[in-house]
Amino acid sequence: MHTKTMEGLIGARTNMELMNTPFRVFKEARRKGDTEMMKRAMGYMNECEEDAYEYKEVADEGMKKDVEETRRIAEEQREEMIKNRREEREEQQKKLEEARQEKQDNKPVDTVEISEDGKVLLKENTQTAETDAEGTDVETDASQKPKADLEPVFYSSTGEVKQSEDTGTKVSASV
Repeated sequence: MHTKTMEGLIGARTNMELMNTPFRVFKEARRKGDTEMMKRAMGYMNECEEDAYEYKEVADEGMKKDVEETRRIAEEQREEMIKNRREEREEQQKKLEEARQEKQDNKPVDTVEISEDGKVLLKENTQTAETDAEGTDVETDASQKPKADLEPVFYSSTGEVKQSEDTGTKVSASV
């Protein structure tokens, strides 16, 4: 609370209480019929009332300053909050960019090497099936193209080629 507000409120209240004394004098003078005393009591009452209104104006002025100060403080707090939020947002964006960069840097890359047999099969398959102008498949004469060995090839865990001993219909799979 601003000092002018406190001063104004206290001064107005005090003058309103001081007005009670001349008012009692006024009532007593009226009962006695003493008009001169009534006029003097009314004069004191008017002075107290004027002082009370002056202090009221001081309190109003102090309250305006309180409002201005409160608005200024609120605006500063708002600006500080906006600044903090911007900084937090920038930090989050930086963290996101770093995380994205780490993901891109740490992506596992698989390399595939096609064996000579696979290259021959690929070449053979692309040469035996061709498409005509309408997009339908047209089989070419397979006797014109060299055929590769179509036996299945198995690889060990070390990557070496193992030939299958039994090429029967028996299939085993483990999960």
